Amino acid sequence: MIVGYLRTSTLDQTAGLEAQRRDLEAAGCERLFCEQVSSVDLDAREKLTEALEFLREGDTLIVTKLDRLARSVRHLLDLLDTLTAKGASLRILDMGIDTSTATGKLLLTVLGGIAEFERQIMLERQREGIAKAKAQGKYKGRKPTAKAKSPEVHKLHQEGLGATEIAQRLGIGRASVYRVLAANPAIQLAK
Repeated sequence: MIVGYLRTSTLDQTAGLEAQRRDLEAAGCERLFCEQVSSVDLDAREKLTEALEFLREGDTLIVTKLDRLARSVRHLLDLLDTLTAKGASLRILDMGIDTSTATGKLLLTVLGGIAEFERQIMLERQREGIAKAKAQGKYKGRKPTAKAKSPEVHKLHQEGLGATEIAQRLGIGRASVYRVLAANPAIQLAK
């Protein structure tokens, strides 16, 4: 069976959704899974999960563009592992890639490697830029939010609230609450 997955990031992108639907139907998709959700929150992509669970051996998942499916190379490779384990394949229409062929698998792996390489180069340049800015005294980093909220952390702790509740109320991490409380040896921490 040929299964299509289409996604837009926002509810305002209905034209993009309709264009994807037309392309997927033209490609012969018998079943479509559609959602309007950002790719940033991978856990929120319920329809993608449903599509992956629906696929059986010999099926093909089709997307119009790679960015409609995967957020990163790691995510793409995880999806490919899932598809391979099910005996299914992936087709990306705008790139002409079909992982049911040896050439398609090779091409997608090479493109994934190039994307990973580009990301590493970008991160290296970012680290170099930060080091240069620090040397010039222009980069101070972000302000420590938990330390700035130390008085509120201590006050809520004295009121008997636990670390999880304190963290939620103040918008900081639970580990940060423990660090703030541990910095004051007079306070007994509940384990």
